[in-house]
Amino acid sequence: MNHIARLERLPMGRPHRKLLVIGGLGYTFDAADAAVIAFILPVVSKQWGLNSGEVSLLASSLLVGYLFGALAAGVLGDRFGRKKVMIGSLIVYTLMTAAAAFSPNFEALFAFRVLAGVGIGAESAIIAPYLAEFVPGRYRGRFIGSVAGFFAFGYVLCAVLSRIVIPTGPDGWRVVQLILVVPIVMVIWWRRALPESPRYLLAKGREDEANRIVSAFEAAVRADTGRDLPPLPASDSTYHPVDVELARRSIGAKLATLWTPRFVRRTTVTWVSWFAITFAYYGFFTMMPKLLADQGLTITKSFTFAIYIYIAQIPGYFSAAFLSDALDRKRVIALYLVGATASAVLLSQAQTNWQIIACGAALSLFMTGTYAVLYTYTPEVYPTEIRTTGQGAASAFGRVGGIAAPFAFTAAAVHGFGSVFILTAAVLAVCVITVMTLGLPTQGKTLEEISPPSSSPAEQRSTPESEPLR
Repeated sequence: MNHIARLERLPMGRPHRKLLVIGGLGYTFDAADAAVIAFILPVVSKQWGLNSGEVSLLASSLLVGYLFGALAAGVLGDRFGRKKVMIGSLIVYTLMTAAAAFSPNFEALFAFRVLAGVGIGAESAIIAPYLAEFVPGRYRGRFIGSVAGFFAFGYVLCAVLSRIVIPTGPDGWRVVQLILVVPIVMVIWWRRALPESPRYLLAKGREDEANRIVSAFEAAVRADTGRDLPPLPASDSTYHPVDVELARRSIGAKLATLWTPRFVRRTTVTWVSWFAITFAYYGFFTMMPKLLADQGLTITKSFTFAIYIYIAQIPGYFSAAFLSDALDRKRVIALYLVGATASAVLLSQAQTNWQIIACGAALSLFMTGTYAVLYTYTPEVYPTEIRTTGQGAASAFGRVGGIAAPFAFTAAAVHGFGSVFILTAAVLAVCVITVMTLGLPTQGKTLEEISPPSSSPAEQRSTPESEPLR
């Protein structure tokens, strides 16, 4: 019996919702830990007398680790399994965040934030492809987009905590980091609750294990809905066996595979998209509180403004998540990128505090909407054998943009507040053009239909040269 067909025919049920909560909580605490540096920077830069270069280094520190963590998670997830990487990365980032809270100086804080970034990058890169392998194609867009929406809760949580805790005293920035260590308790839950991906198990030839997990999923959905499961399709022609040769390639060979003729178009789109949106996203959200403080706002007031802007992430993520199943993924990405570009241009011309908040909130909404769909789109365009490698490599390359952003924003800010966002708009505009010209349609297709094995008839009919530019 085809195990993939069994998963694809299932209606949404309790086991899917359980995975959504598990993955979503992972993203919530990832985001909170990523966001905290934005609120630490204005404080530690004054306490330690940091220069602009050191401020930019601290702002980029998490992203340096994120780059290596995302890349490692991709290749390790394809080699050792999604579940082990998720649990290990959670342990790394919580322990390093705790250590960062006790940093005596700039150098120690930078080092611990880099190491925390390794854990966050690994977890963030593995969650989306892991969940995508459980969810039927007809629900995948809104499901993965909704999981990504938990990032917004993390940013808002961090902004509120920082607004309450950091102004209480000189060590407030340390206390808020210790609060963010709480997710370590999730390790116990994850070890018991997370099943391994059946698609990964099939790629490794572990069919009996895959069958047990799929059977448990079917039983849970049947018990939840109280109805018989839909019948299996009459033909399994769209569900292809794994490419054993590709699955057995070394880590280096899998990375090289991303740039072969079969995948070069997909990799170009995903890498450019991740670079552009990560540059804009982390540059904006990491530097915004300090940019506002540099404009003359008090620390407390700049944090309050940041909360308003961060709240706009919530409708951004969830609106894009639901649109992505109604429209094709690449069109939704392009639509939200156009909105983000326009918002950045308007923000560059903002004069009053409320204009800054309104335009900043619009930019926040459209950038996070883009991220919601990108987290769905990227794992879709690669086959199971290299899915987490593809996601991890794209995410890692995106962190190069995130690392560069604080330096670029600091340099642009010398020419005025508006120059920062003209630069942002230019980067996003390049991404719009790339997505619309090279992006692949994925709406409503199974993962196997989008990326069948190279030996299958479907793949032979769908070479990069023959894929339509739609």
